[in-house]
Parts: sequence; C-alpha cells; structure tokens
Amino acid sequence: MTRDDTQLTVGFLLVPDFALMSYTAAIEPLRAANLLSGKPLYRWWHAAPSGEIVTASNGVGVVPDCSVRTERRADIVFVCAGGNPAMFDDRTTFAWLRRLARKGTVLGGISGGPFLLARAGLLDRRRATLHWEHLPAFREAFPDVAVVPSLFEIDGNRITCSGGISALDMMVALIERDHGRPLAAAVGDWFLHTHIREGYGPQRLDLRYRLGVADEKVLRVLGLMEMNLETPLTRGELAEEAGVSLRQLERLFQVHVGHGIHKHYRWLRLERARHLLRETLLPVLDVALSTGFSSASQFSRAYVKTFGEPPSQTRSRS
Repeated sequence: MTRDDTQLTVGFLLVPDFALMSYTAAIEPLRAANLLSGKPLYRWWHAAPSGEIVTASNGVGVVPDCSVRTERRADIVFVCAGGNPAMFDDRTTFAWLRRLARKGTVLGGISGGPFLLARAGLLDRRRATLHWEHLPAFREAFPDVAVVPSLFEIDGNRITCSGGISALDMMVALIERDHGRPLAAAVGDWFLHTHIREGYGPQRLDLRYRLGVADEKVLRVLGLMEMNLETPLTRGELAEEAGVSLRQLERLFQVHVGHGIHKHYRWLRLERARHLLRETLLPVLDVALSTGFSSASQFSRAYVKTFGEPPSQTRSRS
C-alpha cells in the first residue's frame, strides 16, 4: 500500500569521516522523489555528535541542524559513518540512538554506520550488512548479529546498507515501498541508474573482473581461499578442488595471477589481519589465530615481511 499523501521525516547522523558518496546516494533520491512527484513526500535534517561542522572522509564539511543532545522527531534515522567506525565510542550518541529506538523510530546504518548501531545494542539477533571492508572486524566484534555480504538489508525496523552507490538502490526500494513502483523507477531513471539492484545482490565485483582472471580452475581456487582464511586449505586440497595436479595448479597461478599459490593465500590472510588490527581491539594473538597463523611470532614475521612494519605499529597508528 502506498502512502502518497504522507510526508516522512528522515534524519541523518553524520559521524566524522563519513563517506560522502554513501550519504549523497541516500539523500539525493529523496530530493528527486519530491521533485518528480510534485509533492513534499520527504523532508530531512542532519545531526552530528558535537553539533559542529562535521567533515567527510574527503574533507567536505556539512553544517548539521543539531547535535545528539537535541531531541528531533523522525520516521527514519540513518547513521552515516566511514573511516574506522569500530573506533567510534561516544556514550551520548549511543544513548541518543537507543532513545530513538524506544520511540519507535526506524534506524538505519550506511557503510560503517551499522557499527554504531551494533555498539548501541540495536542490532542484536538482527540480520544486517555493511561495507565489505568492515565485515571481518564486525563479525568478530558482534557475534550476535547475523551478518550477510549483501547490498542492503531490511529487517523490520532496522535497515542497513553496505554504502557507496548501493545506498541509491536501497532508497529506491524504500521509495517503492512508500509510494509505489512508478515513482521509484522514475527516481532511478533520473539518476541514470538503469539497473536497480535487489538488496541481496553481491557487494563486490566477480573475481573474474576484480582480478582480471579468466581461468575457471584458478577462479574456483581463489574463491575457496577467500572463504577459508581462518583455517587455510592446503595446496593439495586446493588442487583437488580444482580437479588438477598441484604442479599444474602452480603453473596456472604463475600464468594468471603472477605468483604462486602460497604467496597469494598468505597475502589474503595478512590483508584480513591488517583490517582486524585497524578496526578491532583483538589481541595480536587472536588476530593471528583468526587468519590461520599458529602463533603470534609466526604471524609477526610474515606481517613485517609483507607490510614493512610490525602488527603493533599498525595498531598504534589506527
């Protein structure tokens, strides 16, 4: 059922270092819906933790309407965060979000925004998504949240979005829910978005395009590697899954990837570890174990060799 005559108020909580593209992809469809319908279907306001100018990750500043110490009515409030949202820790902001939830406000998180909702205890036993860069740290920090690597998730009165241009897909879906398919399609068309994606779509490019690899056997092994970082498969197991000999698989990796199986697998595990060091407070040993290393010393040696600094230095800089 559409609600053509109902004006909805949408709030945006902008956290320092928020992703500007994600934010604009969320707010611009509301403006377009008003323009194309000829009606003030949506209105919006902005909040910031301090109430002062809040700066996006690219340096653009936005003047908010209020701080999180101000009570503002809204039907939906989206938390927009980027940078390193796992490190955001402001009790006043979390309390403000919980008050909104108690009042029945629908709460959403965009890009890194779900981290704040989870820290406030507002995503427990919910289905949620967020930007793929933050997924490993989020899973470690919030085991009670059912995390899925989708574009956006609508679970009752909680809405989460992976960010980037997927915020446009999410808002088109919400406009369709509120005001029907014709207006939603017109909004997508307005932004030259000729293919509106469903929420369950994948966040990342297919490995074939992301890595420029065409060989099906190598693609299968690369996918298995990404799915098995905590308990790595042996090279023999990978070759068996690909249906080729280990020697042949090594040759295929040299040709299509540019280096051997072990080197690529280790790089994937260390890259995951670097994300965990930056975005969680997990002890170095726990980071090592969660990325397939048997000890902190083994992990540290491999980390220094790859990134030129010890894990502790990455942690301190974050």
